[in-house]
Parts: sequence; C-alpha cells; structure tokens
Amino acid sequence: MKKIKIFTAILALVLLNFACTGDFSELNEDPNRIAQISPGTLINPIIYGLAAHNAGRSANVTFDLMQVSLPFPSVSGGLHRYDLSQEIGYSSWANYYKWLNNIKEMKAAAVRAEDRNYEAIALTLNAWVYANLTDIFGPVPMTEAVNGEEGNLYPAFDSQEVIYTTILADLERANTLYNTATPMIYASDILFHNDITKWKKFTNSLRMRLLLRISNRTEANSFQKLATMIQNPTKYPVFENTSESAILEVTGVTPNVSPWGRPQDFSLNTKIASFFIDNLNTMADPRRPFIAGVARDLNNVSIGYKGIPSAYAGAESQFTYNASTFNAAQITNPMNIFLLTYAEVEFIKAEMAQRGFTKGAESHYKKGVQAAMEQLGAQIPTTYFNNSLAAYNDTLERIMLQKYYALYFIDYQQWFEYRRTGFPILPKTTAMENNGLMPSRFFYPTSIQINNQKNYLQALEILGADDINTKVWWDK
Repeated sequence: MKKIKIFTAILALVLLNFACTGDFSELNEDPNRIAQISPGTLINPIIYGLAAHNAGRSANVTFDLMQVSLPFPSVSGGLHRYDLSQEIGYSSWANYYKWLNNIKEMKAAAVRAEDRNYEAIALTLNAWVYANLTDIFGPVPMTEAVNGEEGNLYPAFDSQEVIYTTILADLERANTLYNTATPMIYASDILFHNDITKWKKFTNSLRMRLLLRISNRTEANSFQKLATMIQNPTKYPVFENTSESAILEVTGVTPNVSPWGRPQDFSLNTKIASFFIDNLNTMADPRRPFIAGVARDLNNVSIGYKGIPSAYAGAESQFTYNASTFNAAQITNPMNIFLLTYAEVEFIKAEMAQRGFTKGAESHYKKGVQAAMEQLGAQIPTTYFNNSLAAYNDTLERIMLQKYYALYFIDYQQWFEYRRTGFPILPKTTAMENNGLMPSRFFYPTSIQINNQKNYLQALEILGADDINTKVWWDK
C-alpha cells in the first residue's frame, strides 16, 4: 500500500507538469518584477565588478610577478619566486565568465531596444574581458560560452587566434555603431557618465592595445592597422588627455566603494620591491610618495624610499631596515581604479614611431610619461628629462620601462607586455623557481579540467601542454 501511494504521488506531479505549462506560468508571474531588462540596467554592476576584480588581481598577482612588491616575510615560495599554484587563475576565470554572462544580457537588451550606443559598449566590454582571459590562459571558451540557459554547460574552447580575430572585428564594428547625436537615455554610467565620445575613444584605445598585443604575429598585420588608426584620428578617435581615460572614480558611496574593506590590508606584510623603487629613485621620480611610504632603520629613522629584492634568498634577518610599503591612500575611499589610460595610448604611439611606422617617438614618449604621473596625481618636474636615465634614448627598452610604470595597478597588463617584449629587464635570483623563467600563462583551473574534460583535452591540442611555460599564440 505504501508503494502504491508513492507511485500515485509521483504520477500526479508528472501530470501536473504536463497539464499546467501555460496557465501556471502566467499565474506565477510576479507583476512587481521587470520581465525584460533595459541595456542600462547592467552596465554599472559590470563596470564596478570587473574593475574591482582587476584591481585585486593586480595587487595580489601582477605586483608579485612583475617585481612591484612582494610578501614579507617570505622565506620560500610565493609568486615573486615564480611558484604558481594550480588554482592561480581560478578567480579570474570565474569572475570574468560571470560578468561575460551579464555583458551578453546587456548586448541582447541593446539589440532589442535598437540602441546602437549600448550595443557598441557591450561589444567593447566583451572584447576587454575576453582579451584578458585568453592572455591569461590561451585557448578559452568563447563561441559556445555563457550559454548555460540554452543547455550548453560544457562549451568548446576557441583558439586565441579565433578569439582575437573576433574581438578585434567587434571593436571595429563598435566604432561604426556609436551615434553621438543620440544620447544615452538610461541612468548615468559610472565610468564615462554617458559621454558617448569617451566611450568611442575607449573602444578605439582598446583596439590599439589589442592590435599591439598580437603584433608579433606577422599574419595579423597589426603594425599597419595601428598606423592606419593613428593617421586617421577622425575615424578612429582615441584618448587625447588623462581626463578622458577609462578610470573608474570610486566615490566611497555604497555600492561604489573601495574593494579593500580594510585599507590596512593593502600594505600589511607587503614590501615594495627593490627593482620598482630603485628605478624611481634614480629618476628622482615624483610618483614615489603617491605609491609608497619611506623606509626606516631599526631606530625608526627615515632612510628614504628603499625596497627589498624580489625573490630574495636567505632569512629575513639579512635586512636591517623596515622597507617601504604601499601608501594605503591609493585604495582608501575615494579612490581610482585604472582600466585603460591616455598614458598607455601615448606609449603605443611612441613604440609605433620607434619601430618606424609613424613619427614623433620622443614627443609621444614624453607625453606618456607626463600622463602616467598625472593619473596618479603627481606633477612632472620641468627638469625630469634632463636626467639621462629618464630621457628618451630611441630604444624600445626605455619606452617599455616607462610604460611599466604607466601600467602600474592596471590588472595584468604589466605581465602581458613583459611577455610580449621582454621589457623591462627584471633581475633574477638563485631563489627563483621555474628555472628563473617568467611564467607565460596560468594553469587551467582544476574544475575545468574535471568537469569539461573532453573540451579541455581538445584545447590542449591547440595549446600544447597545460604548463606555465607554454607560450600562447601571440607569444610564439
């Protein structure tokens, strides 16, 4: 009798699912909820979510890899010694795909509303995120990604070449979609405050970044495309001053607050790396107090700005001073989070001129240096370029050293550019692991290897080994 009752209950539920599909959904529709979102609903959460994540990854990952800072004390291991864990990239994988799903919804809403400006913005944000994803890992899901609602929980991976071809085409299309005569009708976005001209400049500035990123691949024809953009500013407007930069102004008013709930955590058990601060010292650089505090001897007397060698060998007791650490004002409300700045645009132009594709390398170099200081709030001294170590010397190495400082606190960009150029030249130590080689990528997260194994194995056929020394497509 008990079995019969259970069967009857199950049968009733099955019949209910088949019989009430239409009326049931209508009866249970919440009249207080929006059935379809507007394209402006998601833009601010997307911008803030991505910016906050990227700022955290810059401080926790890029700083250590690129000898900006290091954990201290740190006797052995650690990112600054190229000791990378299996899950080093999981946070970015999970966060980026979460926000890509929202960007997809935003684009769909823009298309439904026939809002070309929001469609262009969605294409730009999509390209920005996928570029970071593929530069971190190599092949990643794109064509079949964020399709869980359609039933595809195990997407195939796309090659980096396919990803870059797609997102660069999307940015080209986005540039043609913007219509400055049609205002953005939704609530003000927190990045450019509905300034369509600045959004268009962000799109093209991002396209410049990505074209340069893949410029080692001759088939991409990047240098020629970049030259075309530089020579056609009317068709391809880019950032022209620091005030136009993609810099998120964190107001400190909830929910637009610092990602660091406890500002003291930013500098706790962290020291500035010698390479980073020593270069600034030799150039008498005015950015030092905005970034770091002074070091002190054992009697608590100031000894100026002094760091600790990244990947140092031996015990902490060898350092008979309290080294410089970060100025916590950088992450205290209100604060700025840098996404892509005018300074980076000028250094791209400087490199193009140094390589002989355009002209004005020294002028662009100087503008880039000045802008990199401005974005931190520093003012360039009139005698700054009189210093031979700061003056332009017609080398890519000099451009990239200053670009390294311009990319300070911008997600993974210092690491990406180092992999592309080999600059700046970072000192090595015997305590470094991985034979002293800068990692070329991160491991795929374990959950992806297990849950999407078939497509993961197919991705390895494109990439090669799932190893931190395997170079991605644009780096080969």
